Amino acid sequence: MLTIDAFSIYIMLCILAPLLGAFTLLFLIIFEKRIDLLEKQTREIALERELQTALYNQLNQEIQPHFFFNTLNSILSLARLDRKTELINSIETLSKLLKYKYQKNESIITIEEELIYTGYYLEIQKVRFRDRLKFHISIEPNVKQAVMIPFMIQTFVENAFKHSFEKIPGEAILKIDIVQKDHNVLVSVWNNSTNLAQQFQKNEGGLGIGNIEKRLNILFPKEHTAIQLSNTGDGTTVTAIFPFKSLEEM
Repeated sequence: MLTIDAFSIYIMLCILAPLLGAFTLLFLIIFEKRIDLLEKQTREIALERELQTALYNQLNQEIQPHFFFNTLNSILSLARLDRKTELINSIETLSKLLKYKYQKNESIITIEEELIYTGYYLEIQKVRFRDRLKFHISIEPNVKQAVMIPFMIQTFVENAFKHSFEKIPGEAILKIDIVQKDHNVLVSVWNNSTNLAQQFQKNEGGLGIGNIEKRLNILFPKEHTAIQLSNTGDGTTVTAIFPFKSLEEM
């Protein structure tokens, strides 16, 4: 026969059991909905990342024909002037550039690799401009392996030739400086022309500076990036600012 205490406990269990079952069921429903929400958010993030990657790669592909078109124009100028030896040297340099480019067809590259591209282009232009062209490249050793978007320095250099050196007679001086400042990389390209407005048009057929800004924003979506243009009186400087990151951090 049940005692009063045992009967009281039995009554409490009968009352609490449905409540505990209801709370457990409610918890499972909320937990399941939370899991579904997290899975949905994960899918949306993955989709957004895929879309951003596709856009980034598309922008990279846009800038490459622009670069090769300008390089071929430089070589064509040598052919028209019947400068055969220089023409052959330029074609050999272009061959090296193409070989290097298709061996390393990544969406991001190191600054050191970008400077190889740029060096090939400057070799071709040196043949074309001869003693008129003078250029200097300065880079801090610790930033050589920092990652960047392809063809950024190349575009800055091309703009200097296209909108300045090819149109204005006289000395053509170009300086490339790459340094680390705090947690950022600063890439500056200076030339001795003050033709700022024409050199760096943001809406140049969807290419140029506008393209670079978009790609920097995609590559470093949550960090500060910038393109700064300045006229110092003795020339024009374009500076790109982006986070210092190695390939392992990407």
